Amino acid sequence: MIRTKTIATIGPASRSAEMLEKLVAAGVDCLRLNFSHGTLQQHGEVLQTIRQLAEKRQTPLAVLGDLCGPKIRLDQIDPQRAQLPSDGRLILQKEPILGNNQRVSCSFPDLIDEVEPGDRLLIDDGNILLLAEERKSGELICHCVRGGLLSDHKGINLPDTDLSTPALTAKDEIDLRWAAENQLDYLAVSFVRRPEDLQLVRQKLAALNSPLAVVSKIEKPQAITHLAEIIALSDAIMVARGDLGVEMELAQVPLLQKRIIRECQRAGKPVIVATQMLQSMVSSAVPTRAEVSDVANAIYDTADAVMLSAESAVGQYPVEVVATMNRIAAETENYLRAQPDVLLPEVAEANRTILAALVRSARSLASQFDCKLIAAWTQSGVTARLLSKHRFRQPIIALTANPLTRNQLALNYGVWSVCTPMPSDTLDMLRRLDDIVTAQQWARPGDTIVVLTGTHFAHSGANNALLIHQVGDL
Repeated sequence: MIRTKTIATIGPASRSAEMLEKLVAAGVDCLRLNFSHGTLQQHGEVLQTIRQLAEKRQTPLAVLGDLCGPKIRLDQIDPQRAQLPSDGRLILQKEPILGNNQRVSCSFPDLIDEVEPGDRLLIDDGNILLLAEERKSGELICHCVRGGLLSDHKGINLPDTDLSTPALTAKDEIDLRWAAENQLDYLAVSFVRRPEDLQLVRQKLAALNSPLAVVSKIEKPQAITHLAEIIALSDAIMVARGDLGVEMELAQVPLLQKRIIRECQRAGKPVIVATQMLQSMVSSAVPTRAEVSDVANAIYDTADAVMLSAESAVGQYPVEVVATMNRIAAETENYLRAQPDVLLPEVAEANRTILAALVRSARSLASQFDCKLIAAWTQSGVTARLLSKHRFRQPIIALTANPLTRNQLALNYGVWSVCTPMPSDTLDMLRRLDDIVTAQQWARPGDTIVVLTGTHFAHSGANNALLIHQVGDL
């Protein structure tokens, strides 16, 4: 049972029903709908197929919708005049224009009023580097430090400028409403800069009466400044290394990744590591050794999930890349389970509630009685998520009557969730647990299981009991 969760981005290479089924069979736990590409109709067709697959295979599959966010892009470029020389000049103007190697316009013309002389402008993921020199009426004159080929709609990053772009664009508002109405499980918010960005998203979802869980993508320097507050307001965090590596010094990204994972671990929040994890497999059947080490290190650092982007969306080997990701996870997890408990990750004092005390006691009991599984009844998923963060050596089985909770737990390390009706009492819950674990061959009669449960099954957060249970012994 592979504990690390795999997220696959769906695109032209993977949106067919046949390919989606192959991806799920290869070990995908969560499927990402990237609203930066494709139409809502295409995303709706993919979503319908995913829900049918989950029903057919009787397995939870989380669906993550990813908002575009206020990404700034070049307008159209004349391909005959697109080569920008180093040491030349490029003028950004407010009025839309067919751009060339002397003058361009962009999707956020107000940046011309906000970028200060000396600020850097990076185009096409940093391949082109400009330095703002002078601002005139409706124009920003830039010196080209590093030239390159301009092309339509390439992204512009401004690492030195705190822009007034809105947290949600008009397109984001449409996509957010669609995600809520179509009952996705997670919503990723791009280019989060400050807590107010998340509060706005929460307000929009509340107005739609949507229980969508919010994933904050960390890809801006401002987000690092407000990291603790952003983690507290998020249901999960994504380390989006693509834009983060453009906006900040590239050598800092591995250290920031470790810091973000560590702070999410302490806060009890799931964390995803994303971008270029197995990038070479877009066109190659095997990854580089460095990429394999990158994935393994993210898992070693206690990431809950690792994400594929172009590899599964437009790559030539979408099924193979998922299988490769899972093989790396399996080997890394085997190594981690062999390590002493002293190396287990820390969870913050803020989580030391009655439930947290039960979770810590469960670890001692599971070790003392050589337990096969850890099981928990959970309505909201809180119990299972806290168990996940303690990195038990045993798999965690979550029982819930809430289909949304079942799907959302597909993103948590080491958790397998099953939807079952609300039990009438503890014995009823244990009978169902026995039926499930034996049917799935997770345990056999006589195996010992640690169970976290409560006296009020209908109430979220009411778990207050810890049981030692032998499968079949009722």
